[in-house]
Amino acid sequence: MFPKVLTAFSLFALLYGAPSSAQKKKETLLSEKVGQMMDWASKRAVIRLNGEKFRRFVRAPPRNYSVIIMFTALQPQRQCAVCRQADEEYQILANSWRYSSAFTNKVFFALVDFDEGSDVFQMLNMNSAPTFINFPPKGKPKRADTYELQVRGFAAEQIARWVADRTDVHIRVIRPPNYAGPLMLGLLLALIGSLAYLRRNNLEFLYNKNVWAFSALCFVLIMTSGQMWNHIRGPPYAHKNPSTGQVSYIHGSSQAQFVAETHIVLLFNAAVTLGMVLLHEAATSDMDIGKRKIMCVAGIGLVMLFFSWLLSIFRAKYHGYPYSFLMS
Repeated sequence: MFPKVLTAFSLFALLYGAPSSAQKKKETLLSEKVGQMMDWASKRAVIRLNGEKFRRFVRAPPRNYSVIIMFTALQPQRQCAVCRQADEEYQILANSWRYSSAFTNKVFFALVDFDEGSDVFQMLNMNSAPTFINFPPKGKPKRADTYELQVRGFAAEQIARWVADRTDVHIRVIRPPNYAGPLMLGLLLALIGSLAYLRRNNLEFLYNKNVWAFSALCFVLIMTSGQMWNHIRGPPYAHKNPSTGQVSYIHGSSQAQFVAETHIVLLFNAAVTLGMVLLHEAATSDMDIGKRKIMCVAGIGLVMLFFSWLLSIFRAKYHGYPYSFLMS
């Protein structure tokens, strides 16, 4: 009887003792990884990872935490201005989380620079930067775990909303105080006030319709070019492909735009407007006929050329648009 009981006990220990040991080893490894990540996060809100650290702390199990990683190219020789701009916003977001009272070990923010982890870029078949990817605690990243930078822009608030969608961690973005805006506004008001004071006995310019027309026109051009969208979404100025080095100033989608694109559209609209003004002046002014002909030809040239360029930009963004003028 006793040998049978001993045999049963041995089988029980063999079947259930080994998994318990493996489980304990797994928990110890997980505790070490979390402890190391917390130690790095306490020193720097954004943890810098190379290939070895990425494989050990992000790819390899076990892991019970999410890692938001910015894949970028910050070295000066890469000439990635967008990467530096996105990094500033990313640092603001990571610091907002790190120094928040709600900070936990559920989410960590990390960074992989191309020059420090090119093997990681190759591993993930990644050929553009910057790119933000969420690595969930279990399983591989899904399509929604890659941040749509070209659509949403890289403002810290936009990335925070995406992080909340993917991890259920809500981060209140706290930006460092920026006194440049109020200072410039104060200087502008002081300048206007000084001019008004110096010309206090001659304020006829305030009733000049050309001054108000020009001011209104500038406001319309700024708004119609997409400056307000830039202010809300915070898109990159342009996009540079780190593999080819090619810089794109026009976004290829109708759902997004670059800052440089709005500047280009503003200048083209202004040129078309100037052409229309010249045509109007050529038709209504009392100048001699030679000058009016020159103004007419210049106006037609400006309208035709820059309207054609505007239409080509529209065709590049709205694929399948059938119409063009002078150039495709």
